[in-house]
Amino acid sequence: MKTDTAYGREMDDPYCRWPAGSATLLRSAPWRRLVVLGDSVAAGVRGPLDGYRDLDAAARVAEALSAAHPSFSYRNLAEPELRTAEIRDRQLGPALESRPDLAIISAGGNDALRRSFDEERFHDELTSIVRPLVAQGARLVTIGLFDLARSGLVPDPHAGPMAERFDRLDAVTSRIAAECGGVHVDNHGHPLAADPGIFAGDRIHCNARGHAIAAANLVAALAALPVAVADTAPDGGCHGC
Repeated sequence: MKTDTAYGREMDDPYCRWPAGSATLLRSAPWRRLVVLGDSVAAGVRGPLDGYRDLDAAARVAEALSAAHPSFSYRNLAEPELRTAEIRDRQLGPALESRPDLAIISAGGNDALRRSFDEERFHDELTSIVRPLVAQGARLVTIGLFDLARSGLVPDPHAGPMAERFDRLDAVTSRIAAECGGVHVDNHGHPLAADPGIFAGDRIHCNARGHAIAAANLVAALAALPVAVADTAPDGGCHGC
């Protein structure tokens, strides 16, 4: 096993450090059953990068929660290349069977890559995933995507229309999370969201630094939740879903 000295760049990277208070949050967090649903982002597809741990964002958070809670369980159901309806059809049933108290979802990226992206259809499909999980008592976290379209890695004339679609994707996802008493991780608005240095060699997914940054953002979002009610929606329901 590599020592921490192998991850010196990550340890010195201010964007990869978990926020103040996160250690306390993770020690006292009520979540014991984490389920992750989604596409390649949630599945942890990434490129390695010297000086950074080769571990995806969700697994980093699960690792920390597992260390704090011996009874913690983690199930990642995500699969690459799935659109939102496919995520629902393939993953929602197994997710509900796990009865999670924390559900992390990344969906819509493969929908928004297509020029035929339908914002209303995406809203309905994501809601059909979110509603049953929240109704069962899971705290919802949705994951925003970094801004690949503005990174310079997407050639013109595709970059502009793609950026507009992904902006809409993020806005809809954030709205659904808010309506359902959840939290949206704002990777799309991060200072390094369009930095080409956080993306892998495939020019689509993140590298290990991108996942480390996403993990820090995820913990910051969890830290902002009122811990006393972090395992349920405000009244056990989903508003506006």
